[in-house]
This record gives sequence, C-alpha cells and structure tokens, in this order.
Amino acid sequence: MQVTNQTGDIHEVASEGGKGTKYLLPFILITSLFFLWGMAHGLDGILIPHLKKACELNNRQSTLIDTSIFFAYFIMAIPAGIIIKKIGYKNSIITGLLVFAAGAFLFVPAANNRTYELFLLALFIIGCGLTILETSANPYAAILGPAESSSTRLNLAASFNGLAVTLAPLLGGVFILSGVNHTPEQMASMSEVAKASYLLEEASAVKLPYIILGSVLVLVAIIFYFMHLPSMKSQQTETEPKPGFFSVLKFSHLSWAVVAQFFYVGAQVCVTSFFVRIAQKEAGLDEKTAAYYLGIYGFLFMLGRFSGTFFLKFIKDYILLSIYCIISAFLCLVAIYGSGIYIIYALGGIGFFMSIMFPTIFSLGLVGLKSNTETGSSWLVMSIVGGAILPYAMGTLIDMKHDDIQSGYIIPLLCFVIILSFGLYGHKVKALKQ
Repeated sequence: MQVTNQTGDIHEVASEGGKGTKYLLPFILITSLFFLWGMAHGLDGILIPHLKKACELNNRQSTLIDTSIFFAYFIMAIPAGIIIKKIGYKNSIITGLLVFAAGAFLFVPAANNRTYELFLLALFIIGCGLTILETSANPYAAILGPAESSSTRLNLAASFNGLAVTLAPLLGGVFILSGVNHTPEQMASMSEVAKASYLLEEASAVKLPYIILGSVLVLVAIIFYFMHLPSMKSQQTETEPKPGFFSVLKFSHLSWAVVAQFFYVGAQVCVTSFFVRIAQKEAGLDEKTAAYYLGIYGFLFMLGRFSGTFFLKFIKDYILLSIYCIISAFLCLVAIYGSGIYIIYALGGIGFFMSIMFPTIFSLGLVGLKSNTETGSSWLVMSIVGGAILPYAMGTLIDMKHDDIQSGYIIPLLCFVIILSFGLYGHKVKALKQ
C-alpha cells in the first residue's frame, strides 16, 4: 500500500494485506526505543550530582556529563542521516542500539578506575548511539501512518520516553545514590585510604545499573534483527526541489525549528541537571528524597506527554506549544525568586508543560520537506547540541554566583521565550524562492 506522510512524500509500505493494523507491532517496537533513550537521559540527572561527589568536581565540571552525551548528537547527526540512507531504518536502529550498549558497558572500567574522563568517553559513545536511534526513530514514527496524525503519533511514542524519565531517577536513587554526603571538613579529616575507599565505593555504584541497561539494549537489538519492519522508500518526482544539506535550511520553518530545538533541549537538560542540587540546597532535602522528587518530575513530564497527545486532537500544535512556553517561562520565574519546596513544585510544573515541546517542534520542522525529510531530521537531531552547551553555561553562571543555583535558571527562562517565538510565527511554512 502507499502512505503519504506529513512531509508530503509517498512511501511504499511493505506490509501484508495493507491493513492499518500492520503498523501496530512496528510502532510498539519503535516506541520501545523512545523508552530506552529516555532511561539514558533520565539517569543523567542522577549521574551529575553523584559523579560530582565521587570524582570531586565543581558545578561546571559536572555538566561535562551533559556536554559529552549531547555533543555526540552534533558530531553524529550528519553521519546518522547518511547511515539511514545507506542501510535503511531497521539496520540503523540495530546499529544505534549496539553502540548505545557499548557505551553502557564502558561504565564498568570507568568506575573501577574512578576515571572521570573515561566516564565522559562512555557517555559520548552512548550519545553517538542515541543520535543514530533518534535520527531513525523520530521520522520513522512520523511516517508510520496517516499524515494528519503525525504529531499525535510522535507525542504518543514520546510519552513512553516520559515514562522512562519517571522511572530512571527512582531507580537511580535506589541503586546509585548512597545517601551519604560528607562535608568538606569531614572529607579533609579522613585518612587517604578511607577517603579513596569511600570515593571508589561511590563510583562503583553505577556499574550494575549500566550492565543491566547494556544487556537489555543487546536483547532489543536481537529482537529488531529478527522482526519485520515496513520499509519506507520515498518516491521523488522530477519537479521536486532538491536542496543539499545546508541549502535545505532555505525552508525557513526548518531553520526556526532547529533554533527552537537547540534551546528546548538546552532548557530541559538545565532543569534536570541541577534538580537534585537545588532540592538539597534550597528545599533542604537529602539526595535520595531529591531523587524521588526528580522521579515525580519525570512522572509529570510523562503525564504532560499523554495529556498533550489528547489536547492535540482539539488544539493546533503550534498554539499548544505557545501556551506551554508562556506557562514554563512563568514557572522559571518562580524557581528563580521562590523559596523552599515551592521551587521544586515549579520545576515539576515545568516538566509537565515542556513535555510536548520536542516532538511538536520536530514534526512542525519536517512539514513540507518531502524527500529532504532525512536531511531535515539530521539538522533537528544535530540541534540537540543545545543540551551540551547551555547546561555548561548554567554551571559556569552558578559557580560565578558562588553556588547560587537559583540564579542559573534564568537560562531556561530565556530558552522558553525563544521557543515561544517559533510557536507564534517561526513555524509557518513559506514557499521556497526560485
């Protein structure tokens, strides 16, 4: 049968009988990928405060965890698009899963040696695997069904990403965080042997979770290898414009989407990276309780995805995006100027309202690209590098402000203002000038 996706291409779908139900199992498999990379990102919020302690880092150094994983998106976005064109969606997904698993297993020697640089290398490799997965799975989910429900389908799949963001901090709080935090004075009074033993024990806590994660990834890769997925091949017309990698940015709505996605991912990572620290410092919570609240944040993120999928049936996607940006900006102000537990409530609210932003920006950016969908997808995935740059800027600002974590939340506030501009007018599709 033939399927026309949101971007206007006609795709041949190799499915028996040509019935819509044949999309169900492929869609479930693709949705599992959203869950898996959600687990990887959900654990970052635990890794940052944990490795800050285990490897004795400052705020700026701890954000290199984000820099490593998200810089990989920038490096791998173009190769990922090429890989998809060369070996197809299915083989690209399997490749991404195996690269992801290799990075997870590298956590074992990194922990054994308490080597921060090796942790960063492992996270970079994980980021490379995630780039291949996201470049494959996002457009595949978008075209795996009717064009008019593309945003809804992406948000539904991304809702399971939100489920992972809920579970990851809870599991990380149980299996990674020890709940033991020594003051600088206590650390200074320890013998070298006792201090080294304590820090090594803290670093080693990450091994079991990442061994399990890597094993699951290998298992899922094997399932994909033996499963049939509908093949999607674009059929391009001779009159269709063929912009190259850079000239595709002549689609102004795509250019806007790339900018919006850069700032969205930066905002999301900023909020979660310092969640545990601000919960400890401003709300007086211990690290395990802070991880529990981070899990609630993830639940609200997931709830926002599911409810957003429902609302998108009645509200235009760009309108809902704009409304959520305004609310998120207001909640950032509460996080900056509020006090106590209300700061944590505000951050949880941000999780709810920014939940639909990534898939909505992604689908709006791909409208009308036709045979350039893969190239546009590469640009949108490459823009995820915002998650590498903006948290580092936030950590630097916090260090400059003498560990005033609240002041750092001005960065996500500015991000939501920029995304609002995309929702109000940047998303509009304009004809290319001949």
